[in-house]
Parts: sequence; structure tokens; C-alpha cells
Amino acid sequence: MGRWWGLWSMNRIALVLLTATCTLLGQDAKAIVTEVQQRARVDSEQYEGLLQVTDSAGKVSEKSWTYERVGSHGNSRSLIRFKSPANVKGVALLIINHPDRASEQWMWTPNLHRERRIALQDRITRFFGTDFSFEDLDERDLENFDYSYKGEEVIDGEVCWKIESKPKPVRRSQYTSSVLWIRKSNYTYAQIENYSGGKLVRQLKYNDMVKVQGIWTARLLVMQDFRRKSHTTLKLDSTRYNSAIPEERFTLQALRRQQ
Repeated sequence: MGRWWGLWSMNRIALVLLTATCTLLGQDAKAIVTEVQQRARVDSEQYEGLLQVTDSAGKVSEKSWTYERVGSHGNSRSLIRFKSPANVKGVALLIINHPDRASEQWMWTPNLHRERRIALQDRITRFFGTDFSFEDLDERDLENFDYSYKGEEVIDGEVCWKIESKPKPVRRSQYTSSVLWIRKSNYTYAQIENYSGGKLVRQLKYNDMVKVQGIWTARLLVMQDFRRKSHTTLKLDSTRYNSAIPEERFTLQALRRQQ
């Protein structure tokens, strides 16, 4: 009886410890992603981007845009405006992120001299011939996802935490899950893989990390679309943080004026 009781007690203790460990790892997964956002927290961001889109046949086309953003993560406003080539020059996308509901996305097309709202069901489509979808340009609200710790893995020579995130029912997404690789050395993303129904559809890599005004910044982003067998390289230049940018620039009225 005493031996049986001892084994039962040990098994109970082991089960309690295992449950506590799994709970802790789940909490740590979210804490790690939260720390990533905290370390990158800024009042504003600006950069000039050069995009090279390579299709499945290896043909390369180039685009360029300017990017501006103000506000805290999840409650911010951002503006992307194409500079070239001529057929997309002046096209702009205004994104108004909300912490408690889906973002608003408005696209301005100067040739038509009108703006249109991007419906939620249309955000799975590509953003003007790049391998980024409209949804990929949104900010992730931490509270709209569940996180689980999947161990550690080396990506491009860097030891990374591997974390899986799944959207909660309140978050409409084309992706059923994402896997995040976060560098342990500086809490920055190394890679994100997005899945739909268990199938890998897009992968985003963060390369050429440098410190800009004390913020670790990826100067080279590579988005690969596995369904289209194409990829887009985004090179960031002239990145600036915490500059004074009037919030009035991030309105529909300003979108129509700035051409």
C-alpha cells in the first residue's frame, strides 16, 4: 500500500509540474512576443522602400514607395505611397489600426481621382502586384491571438524562440496559424511562416539587422508566396524614428490632396 501510494503521489506531482510547465511556456510565448513589440515601440516611423518583385519565371520588376506611421502599436495610422513606376505613381494606402476591431484600409488611385475602402474579404489579395497581401500590411493585436511555445531553432546562424500563433474567432484572417521565429539575442523577428489549413502559403524573412536610433531594424525583408512561386524583396532606406509627423496627414482629406 505504501509503495503504491508513493508511486501515485510521485505521478501526481509529475503531472502537476508538467501542467505548470506547459502553462508557463504558454505565458512565456505571449510574453516574448510582447517584449518584441515593446522594444520596437516608437511614436513614429518613416522610410523609403525599394521593392523587387520576382515572378515564377524569374522576371524582375521594380517599385518604390514611401512609408509613414504614427501612434502606438495596434492603435496607429500608416500611409504607403508609391513613387514609381509611372503606372502606380501616387497610388496610396491609408491604414487606420484599432485595438478592439479590424483596421480600416483606404486606397487612393489618382488616375480615377477617388478612394475606395478595402473590404475585409478582399484583404487576401495581393497589394499592387507585390507578394504582400493587404492583410500582411496590418498590425497584429496581441490579444487577438493565442500563442504556444514550440522550442528553439537556429535560423541563419541565430538561436531563435519558435512560437506558434493562432487567430482567435474575433480575428478574421486568411491564415489559420503562423509560426514566429524570434532572435534570442535582441528580441527581433528572424522569420514568420503563415499557414492556411496546414499548408505553408507565405514566408517573411527579416535580414540585414542594424540599430537605427537604438532600435533594431531589418533593412531587408523578403516575402515569398509559395502558391504563386514568386517573391518580393523590400529594401529599406533613410529609416527614421520619432520624428514629428502631423496626424492630419493620415486622413482621407489629406489622402486626396497629396498626389
